[in-house]
Amino acid sequence: MITYEYECKNEVCKNVFEFKQRINDERLKECPICKGEVQRLISSNTSFILNGEGWAKDLYHKST
Repeated sequence: MITYEYECKNEVCKNVFEFKQRINDERLKECPICKGEVQRLISSNTSFILNGEGWAKDLYHKST
């Protein structure tokens, strides 16, 4: 499951929230607070970390 961020397009509400979905699930269409239209945001939060010549996260990288 992936955590997506959504933002309400309603100028009064502007609610920003997270929602866990599978990658092939349909996008959410309405805000849980005001029922207005929402848009999915592009987030810079990620668990993928580049480190030198390869990648590393929680010591899963190859030791040299």
